[in-house]
Amino acid sequence: MSREHGWLDVAERIARDAGAVLRDFVGAELNVARKGAVDLVTEADRRAEARIVAAIRDVYPNHAILAEEGGGSAVAGAEATWVVDPLDGTTNFAHGVPIWCVSIGVVVEGEPVVGVVYDPSRDECFAARRGDRATLNGTPISVSRPTRLDDALLVTGFPYDVRTSPVNNADHFENFLRSAQGVRRLGSAALDLCYVAAGRFDGFWELKLHPWDVAAGGLVVTCAGGVVSDFAGGPWDVFGSETVACSRELLPDMLAVLSRGRRP
Repeated sequence: MSREHGWLDVAERIARDAGAVLRDFVGAELNVARKGAVDLVTEADRRAEARIVAAIRDVYPNHAILAEEGGGSAVAGAEATWVVDPLDGTTNFAHGVPIWCVSIGVVVEGEPVVGVVYDPSRDECFAARRGDRATLNGTPISVSRPTRLDDALLVTGFPYDVRTSPVNNADHFENFLRSAQGVRRLGSAALDLCYVAAGRFDGFWELKLHPWDVAAGGLVVTCAGGVVSDFAGGPWDVFGSETVACSRELLPDMLAVLSRGRRP
């Protein structure tokens, strides 16, 4: 068994365990705090992150952990970094909207090599290992292959500074509304990417995301036969500020639309 195969097995086990922690909070009264005007955090986020971080440290004490709520740690010379979002879609979760997930990626030298996104509400586990086919609950998945934006259903989101920054995706959203078959906004970038990987959406774009939003889902897309890049078609950087994901056939049209809007 390769090291990455072992990491994938551990990541899936931990993601499912964290999902069970989150399910225990569904329907309960939540203690909700604000990290920003529209950026929420709940006790569920913190409890799930603590479970994930403890589990990773138990198995891989010499690995680094980058976690959204700050529970991770740097390790000098670490073989790998685990990039964790314990609850992607916190605003949905806090409002009782069942579109949220656990996202766990493993990054080596800046490149995602393992990704798991688990949706407890639907018991759907998207998984990928560099060089292998992406799967949904063990079954291989593939991106869709539309060749025109007229036939494409897209998905996106808006940054947390949407109220204060002019670079807030509103211009791209309007441009795609006029170019694509339809545009949706679900509220979980990790699930958006996995839905592109599974062919449920044909393309995704968003700006100002964090590594824990995209590390796992971006790898799932590439392992499902898709492509992930920045808004100019350059190499995807998991630590960058732009993410577009779709099939290679659709990418030129998506980049053409994105070229007309603002970039970070």
